[in-house]
Amino acid sequence: MSEILPLFPLQLVAFPEERLNLHIFEPRYQQLIRDCESTGSHFGIPSFLEGSLQNFGTEMELIRIEKTYPDGKMDIRTKGLNVFRIDEYFDTAPDKLYAGGIVKRMSNNTDSDIVLSKRLVDGIGELYRIMNIKKEVPMVEGFSSFAMGHHVGFTTEQEYEMLQIGSESQRQEFMLAHLERLIPIVRQMEDLRKRVQMNGHFKDIIPPM
Repeated sequence: MSEILPLFPLQLVAFPEERLNLHIFEPRYQQLIRDCESTGSHFGIPSFLEGSLQNFGTEMELIRIEKTYPDGKMDIRTKGLNVFRIDEYFDTAPDKLYAGGIVKRMSNNTDSDIVLSKRLVDGIGELYRIMNIKKEVPMVEGFSSFAMGHHVGFTTEQEYEMLQIGSESQRQEFMLAHLERLIPIVRQMEDLRKRVQMNGHFKDIIPPM
């Protein structure tokens, strides 16, 4: 079903399930947030990439306004809900300062594949180990590609590509293919870093024969 949604384009990809904190400084988006607060309505964050507005985005719920500054700026907490596609975009919504659009919420199959989940958890753990990242590795049970979308080294363009995939198992396949390409490169770079650090040190070298 299509409906009109207030839009807040940003140069990022917001995912369903994501908790996103934002600093609101433009008057048009201050108006948008005040409208959402007073009516309980949601707004959308479509991605603005490579200088143009993209068709897909994520519907966001305003959790709360954390702080309001004397000049009207505010800090807010939001939560991602659903992926949508823009069918028609308006630079300004009727009688508003901010943009709006007729959007269609996209279907989302959330059934994950337990085998893929296990391989992803192992791959993420390996990536973090190689890079010495002190971050918690997700559990196999309840694994969510959207929850990990910002934590596996995707480019923004790759994040946007995954946003458009309507099946969790297909998103898992997309993420796994990325990790299988990335990990050997990271491992090679880490080996290079260690060799550079060793340069100039005294070495015990065993002759080949």
